[in-house]
Amino acid sequence: MSRPKRMTKAIIVGHKSVLKRTIDVLHDSSLFHIEDFVEDESGFKISKPFQNAEEVSKKLVKIRSISNYLGIEETRQAVQKKDVVLRELDAKLDKLDNAISEKTKTINKNETDLKDLETQKKELLPFLSINLDFDYYRGYENLKVFAGSVKGNLEESQISRVTQAYELFFDPQAKTIVLFVANKDADKVYEALQDLEFKELRVPERGGIPSELLKVAEQKEVDTSNKIESLKAEVESIKSQYTDFLLASDEVLSIENQKAELPLRIATSENAFIIEGWVPSDKYDILVNGINDATSGRAYVTSIPIEHDEGGEGHTEEHTEEHIPVEYNNSKVVAPMQAILDLYSRPKYTEIDPASILLITFPLIYGMILGDIGYAIILGAMALAIKTFVKSDAVKPLMNILIYCQISTFIFGIIYGEFLGFPLASLHTAHGVIPGLLPFWNTVTLFPGIAGEEFTFPVHRTHMVMTMIAVSVGVGLLHLNLGYILGFINISHHSLKHAVLEKGSWIVIELGALVAAIGYFGDISGLTYVGAGILVLGIVMLTMGEGIKGPIELPSLMGNALSYARIIAVGLSSIYIASTVNDIAFGMIWADHSKIGFAAVAAIIVFILGHGLNTVLSIIAPGLHSLRLQYVEFFGKFYQGGGKKFNPFGYIRKYTED
Repeated sequence: MSRPKRMTKAIIVGHKSVLKRTIDVLHDSSLFHIEDFVEDESGFKISKPFQNAEEVSKKLVKIRSISNYLGIEETRQAVQKKDVVLRELDAKLDKLDNAISEKTKTINKNETDLKDLETQKKELLPFLSINLDFDYYRGYENLKVFAGSVKGNLEESQISRVTQAYELFFDPQAKTIVLFVANKDADKVYEALQDLEFKELRVPERGGIPSELLKVAEQKEVDTSNKIESLKAEVESIKSQYTDFLLASDEVLSIENQKAELPLRIATSENAFIIEGWVPSDKYDILVNGINDATSGRAYVTSIPIEHDEGGEGHTEEHTEEHIPVEYNNSKVVAPMQAILDLYSRPKYTEIDPASILLITFPLIYGMILGDIGYAIILGAMALAIKTFVKSDAVKPLMNILIYCQISTFIFGIIYGEFLGFPLASLHTAHGVIPGLLPFWNTVTLFPGIAGEEFTFPVHRTHMVMTMIAVSVGVGLLHLNLGYILGFINISHHSLKHAVLEKGSWIVIELGALVAAIGYFGDISGLTYVGAGILVLGIVMLTMGEGIKGPIELPSLMGNALSYARIIAVGLSSIYIASTVNDIAFGMIWADHSKIGFAAVAAIIVFILGHGLNTVLSIIAPGLHSLRLQYVEFFGKFYQGGGKKFNPFGYIRKYTED
């Protein structure tokens, strides 16, 4: 359990002649979270970006446009010297831009030609069986040519009834018609064609026989496609050749762009500048020494301490603790749990960082739900494999969390004596003996449970449901009270009185209810009255601390505690799915010994698919329910969140170095 890193408010003041050197050292150190300046009546104004900002921005846009076109992805490349990249930048960028532009223009032209050829083919297809040269379709003074398609079959008699002066070509398959008639009969023929739902087709403007033109178009299509593939291969070659350059250049230009545009965020006058921000307290001296060395003492750094008073109103100038950026202060083991916090909200600067608590409670509840050695091994191996082969900063902490959960699952798998839904230990019941996978391991009765059940080791969840519900609710009460204790610590940072009334009152109420219950069920009336008195005292304290909403929320305590019954409920669902898969798979083998070969194959398939599905559910269901119990029940007792992320001015380099 820890609090965020201590922060120091720092103000850097200096002459404008050393502004660039100051910005360089701030950026290189990556220690200073800069607060954006808002213009006021002080006389200071937001400055203009450095002169190179526009040029850097244009180059950066061009680099990213090319990278996007080439599909450049971040990969582990050889680290290059910054000076070398800058020296070669202009020449390489111009050469690359020209090459890409030329290839792109040629590819676009060929793709347009390809679309035109596709259109030409579509125009030619209806006329293939009417192998007339397209020059015959036009150029007549006394003839009208109808070229199109009709519905149904066309008989020559349908035309001869209208005119005897005609020449008809008809494809009964494609329903294409080409009809030559005298101009004087054109209107009558058109009316007759309308009865057949005549639809005019576009006649290609070029001359030639359709079948020959189609062959030419298809050959051109093949040639054009080959050209496009060849050009794309050349582009791919350019990509492999320039990937290192593009990634390194993007990084260098991004850094230069950040530095060039920083004056837009700080206060300046004609001769001076002021930069305000936050630095981790343990790094303050490093920041001061770096700026002094870089500017030869011409920039001055001063700190403004953050005061804390018991009324929660500690502040300096207009800056309160609410404005302080938050940086986690956890070990490498705890750090993955920060991903769970970030999904919810980063803690405020004055709050306890519960990441180290989550390291225990989240895997604990997950393991209580799943509790199976087999699934722990499978999911743990999957998490290790993904962590090894997927090089992603976003994936790695999630896999670490999954590994923590599988360690807990493995431990509870031993406690429950379960392996892929099979019991490991034999259990003697009133209905006989339930054999386990390990014949030497027998279930031992420890003490009586609830509702006539017996508490055993290993814990057979399916045979002691009521006892496990009670255990789950008990775990929930411990979890909730841990939240009240953390809430007490958070509030006591500002006011011990408020902490006692707002959070301590809930513990007093629970203590009163417990004492009263012991007195009532133990038939000790005096103890019952004492418990009732403590309960009333707790309610009065709660009302003083939270007002009328406190007593109204009293029933929620029982609801929150009962929510933890989902630990046994979700766990039982996983067991029943696994045991059902096992029963089906092995039942297929035992059902018919005459078909043992086929049954064995089918059983293996059912076993693998069934447990594969349950493995996926074993990630989702326990994870979601454990997460819900943390976010809704646990965090609701102490955690506010809403902290501002510490975002130091700087850049994490991957591809370049000074």
